[in-house]
Amino acid sequence: MPMRTGRRRRSIAALGAVVAAVGAGALTIVAAQGAGAAEGCEVEYNVVNDWGSGFQANISITADEPIDGWTVEWDFTGAVSGISAWNVTAQSLTGPHFEASDAGWNGSIASGQTREVFGFTANGTAGDIENAAVNGVECGGDGSQEPTTEPEPTDPDPTDPPPAGTPVERHGQLSVCGANMCNEDGQAIQLRGISSMWLHWQTQPYAQSLSALEWMRDNWNIEVFRVAMGVEPAGAYLDDPGRWKSEVETVIRNAAEAGVYLIVDFHAHQAHQHRSEAVAFFSDLADRYGHLPNIIWEPYNEPEQVSWTGAVKPYHEAVLAAIRAQDPDNIVVLGTPTWSQDVDVAAADPVSGTNLMYTLHFYSCTHAQWNRDKADAAIDAGLALFVTEWGASAADGGLDGRVCLDEAQRWIDWMAANRISWTAWKLDVGTDSTNLLSSGAPLNGGWDNHLHGHAPFVIANLP
Repeated sequence: MPMRTGRRRRSIAALGAVVAAVGAGALTIVAAQGAGAAEGCEVEYNVVNDWGSGFQANISITADEPIDGWTVEWDFTGAVSGISAWNVTAQSLTGPHFEASDAGWNGSIASGQTREVFGFTANGTAGDIENAAVNGVECGGDGSQEPTTEPEPTDPDPTDPPPAGTPVERHGQLSVCGANMCNEDGQAIQLRGISSMWLHWQTQPYAQSLSALEWMRDNWNIEVFRVAMGVEPAGAYLDDPGRWKSEVETVIRNAAEAGVYLIVDFHAHQAHQHRSEAVAFFSDLADRYGHLPNIIWEPYNEPEQVSWTGAVKPYHEAVLAAIRAQDPDNIVVLGTPTWSQDVDVAAADPVSGTNLMYTLHFYSCTHAQWNRDKADAAIDAGLALFVTEWGASAADGGLDGRVCLDEAQRWIDWMAANRISWTAWKLDVGTDSTNLLSSGAPLNGGWDNHLHGHAPFVIANLP
């Protein structure tokens, strides 16, 4: 059966024994200070997926005073076994009692800070947690108070400023000026970052982790992230639209909180055959999130070998109209034929509108100077390009494990010279040379010892 999927709460409830909040299919339990508990901590237990025989949860800690290293423990009220946690050390489950310690890099929590510190999967029934403690300080009460229900989480407020020092705080509202992307001061800029895997094929929900996004921002210096929501394959958006739109919304809220630009990618190869579904998807999200200055819409990942004028352009015009009815100014990146290589074809008959860019993809073992020549022709014609996906591999994503770094470097240099923004494929674990992570990579960051394939090259070329 489909997993239940929820969203991260923006606040923690006031003091009480247990607060159970059920919203968008998620269960959040806050074990706060009870009447006889020592002051100093709150533990948030957020069930984000539940598939009946097991579940996935994230744990956040709030500290009244600074914490430098933590051990957290609690008792499950449900029957739980086979727990597997990431970003912790010395984890143990004895009967209902669970205990784990920080992994080093995630051990510090500032005074008054709420930090999502780790996550886990387990077999059994999620239930609640009780008797929670951090570093021996009891955070859980005796359950004598009545549970209360929190308000439904709200969309990010347009008046909330982006966090200081983040990419969005530096650059603000983006626009297209000539053949370039420009910041709110009209200066041409280049954004660089990472693309997710097809969401429904991820080995873990890396794309939906706020901690992972913040870790990439702070350690890899990414400025932009691309959430690639698969559309057509079995189990993807067309099969379960409510679930996958909810997952995308989780990433949207995370990006707003992290101050990172976000590409919302309708990751399809025949999107023009699903125009009504795309119009509904983007119309709804643009209505609720189009006020955010960090959103970039990408309505069609890679059209295959289909007509620009007969199929792709009319699709873009319909989806663009739906977006612009709600969001008049955020950038929209338009996919081009032949797996987003024929930008010169689009340049000969561009879509009318403002703040439009066009998608160019390359894989350096397959695409070389001939493809850059096509892109140069599009730039000369006035098109602004965005490389929303690339790899230092063959066009199949590197099934043979090869990397072609010399040609990849030529592409990197060309993009820098033309201030073309990019996101590299892809944040996941696997044997393909474009998988950035190796086996055992934890969900929420800390990947210095888990790099794979072209990852070192990609990271070296981030800002």
